[in-house]
Amino acid sequence: MRDLLMLGIVLGALPFALRHTWIGILLWTWISIMNPHKLTWGLAYDAPWAAIAAGVTILSLLITRDKLSMPWEPPVKVLFAFVIWMCVTTAFAFYPLISWEQLNKVLKIQLMTAIAFAALRERKHIELFLWVNVLSIGFYGLKGGLFTLRGGGVERVWGPPGGFIEGNNELAVALVMAIPLMNYLRIVATRPWIRHGLLTLMLLSAVSVLGSQSRGALLAVSAMGLVLWVRSERKVVTGFWFGVIALGLLALMPGSWEQRMNTIGSYEQDHSAMGRIEAWKMTINLANRHVFGGGFEIYRPDIYAIFAPDSQQQQGAHSIYFSVLGEHGYVGLLLFFVIWVLAFRTAWKIRQDAKQRAETLWLHHLAGMCQVSLVGYLVGGAFLALAYFDLPYNILVVLVVSLRWLQEKRWESEPQGAFGAATTSSPIPMIIPKRA
Repeated sequence: MRDLLMLGIVLGALPFALRHTWIGILLWTWISIMNPHKLTWGLAYDAPWAAIAAGVTILSLLITRDKLSMPWEPPVKVLFAFVIWMCVTTAFAFYPLISWEQLNKVLKIQLMTAIAFAALRERKHIELFLWVNVLSIGFYGLKGGLFTLRGGGVERVWGPPGGFIEGNNELAVALVMAIPLMNYLRIVATRPWIRHGLLTLMLLSAVSVLGSQSRGALLAVSAMGLVLWVRSERKVVTGFWFGVIALGLLALMPGSWEQRMNTIGSYEQDHSAMGRIEAWKMTINLANRHVFGGGFEIYRPDIYAIFAPDSQQQQGAHSIYFSVLGEHGYVGLLLFFVIWVLAFRTAWKIRQDAKQRAETLWLHHLAGMCQVSLVGYLVGGAFLALAYFDLPYNILVVLVVSLRWLQEKRWESEPQGAFGAATTSSPIPMIIPKRA
């Protein structure tokens, strides 16, 4: 039954994706992030759904009558430079043939990211793109939250097989990133059942984050909560409700969860934490001696023997920063860092400009929630190998195309948003935080 459902959804969407590139982007995003075919059991499980969606989307570039144009904002230029640099480092990789396999995956993601920059132009495109990202991750937040409540948090929550969020830690960080986007959709929704549904999804996703027993995600959600509190107008009230929710969620977790979280302060005695630190040292030593880094395949015994001969453990870097450093050198790390600095700068510019008029307040809220989401990524990603994960780049797409929408004064011709999004005459109050 699931196989037939998957087949029906994709086949039903392909004609529309062929006609409209932005629909192809939505289809690709759903398949790429959620991996829905991994929830089936039959022929659909191993079918090349992502390749089909990508192929039809690329073909639509030649057929569609929709306007396509690349917004050459600074973060887009730096992202493209980063992609080119990854191609260069792969050519100089210690194992270029094996590294090419990983580069091929990264290039596919970045190709679709580039098409998304060009295809998403209208407000409904932006918000539907957000809905697809949120629901693709939120499905596992709903599932994991219910699983945690049912089992009392004894067993860990895991992601779908395959893809970037298969592990418990990776899924937790993805949920941390998705929660602020859920909150944006809740803020602008006009229908009560949508607002209540999204609030429920946010709470269950938070339960799922705790149920993953991910220490990095706990740090990420703490940093994200701090940013939300700082931006709040009513800090006492906001802090009170944050405290109530946090205590309520923590009360659900068993003693084993608390013991695992306590190891954050005693990392020297934790086998996994020390393995990561030794991997970080290896990547630093490698980058110090090789300007191009070592390519994607550097976490091997022979590489450790050269750059970390005293290491007792050999594992991946488990960090967006150290993995980029070891694989692409200091130039690659600089480009990666600049991408997100420019992303925050773009969001700040949107927030400053969008708060000037009622028609663009939705962008003020959206850019703010994107910033909070990226804080979760940059903190949680410090302990996970998610440097090439789709979701943060999708958030970058949202920011860049939102800035274009604002600069082109699209509110004059697009007063309506996507399904459930507030219009300019919405009865839902939009409170602008004092801090931009």
